[in-house]
Amino acid sequence: MQKPRLLLHICCAPCSAHVIDLLKVDFELSAYFYDPNIHPEDEYLFRLEEMRRFSRQTGLPFIPAEYDPDRWFKLTRGHENDKEGGERCEICFKMRLERAVQFAKENNYNYFATVLTISPHKNATVINRIGLELSEKYGIKFYTADFKKKDGFKFSLQKSKKYGLKRQNYCGCIFSNTQKHGTNPDRTKRKRF
Repeated sequence: MQKPRLLLHICCAPCSAHVIDLLKVDFELSAYFYDPNIHPEDEYLFRLEEMRRFSRQTGLPFIPAEYDPDRWFKLTRGHENDKEGGERCEICFKMRLERAVQFAKENNYNYFATVLTISPHKNATVINRIGLELSEKYGIKFYTADFKKKDGFKFSLQKSKKYGLKRQNYCGCIFSNTQKHGTNPDRTKRKRF
């Protein structure tokens, strides 16, 4: 019996490892990398290449979308000082999930999902609400989950180590990073496994 096709929005390789292992049991997966929120551009390119390498390593079909930071900045204008988890994050989640569901619809996927709920810093209730709203709008099923539950985040750390993935110390958003660290991203703060 053929598995249903699921387009999985990926934010980075370390967050995706555990989620991929969970979902590949029941779905034919493709990884979709659409993350115009990641700044600066060299950080975006690092995460893109790390995901490309991980996809080759695991045999997962990988679809990189365009890098569109101008659109992200335009949508989040006026929310630069929002706390992480606030309205800016909701705008960002919706932007990325909407592009994923559009691609899923255009390419005949049965489901779409995101790895974002693996993070202990991301509100799964908000992400799932946005996913379900987009599911209804576009007519593609959204796979609801809180992947951090049942030690999911812990397993993602273990699998990052297993695959030699480098974990970042911020979500990718330059405003969030500035609030946390008071500076632009420092490459030396990547946790090496």
